[in-house]
Amino acid sequence: MHFGEMGSRWGFNRTVGQMYALLVISEAPLSANQIAEALSVSRGNVSMGLKELQSWQLIKQHHIAGDRKEYYQSAGTIWEMANKVFEERRKREMDPTLSLLRGIILENPDSPEEVYAQQRLQEIHDLLETISKWTSELQQMNPDTLGTLMKLGSGVGKVIDMKNKLIKPSQKKEIKTEDESK
Repeated sequence: MHFGEMGSRWGFNRTVGQMYALLVISEAPLSANQIAEALSVSRGNVSMGLKELQSWQLIKQHHIAGDRKEYYQSAGTIWEMANKVFEERRKREMDPTLSLLRGIILENPDSPEEVYAQQRLQEIHDLLETISKWTSELQQMNPDTLGTLMKLGSGVGKVIDMKNKLIKPSQKKEIKTEDESK
């Protein structure tokens, strides 16, 4: 049931989240009727939910020889599932927002207020663009490397803070100048 609540935060409704949870924890593929019965939801609701999960590429159809029913199972590993959710959320939320912001930023401002607003929107755009590039890079990592990076967690931030405390501001300028000349 909790997976249904998580699903609503991922971008699909509670029932679809519960359906996906059921498919994730089921070793054998399940038919739509089995899903409807297990979750006490209508067959029509299951059908719509399966289409939604297929559009997210989170499930795949499975056929059993001699049986005309269609069966469903989760597609890929848990890491692959997370990647697909991130990718779909990026396509559905980040990309349209970035496109909208680009259009607004390209307009000629007519007043100081619009100049200020465009500067702020540029900051939002740059942040979203950075997040989008960063998540894309994370998605390219193999699960072991990504797991190691995640385990490092805040330790990376502590190392960077320590580096910043050890390197004096004048040294930072020298390092930056050296980096720029390369």
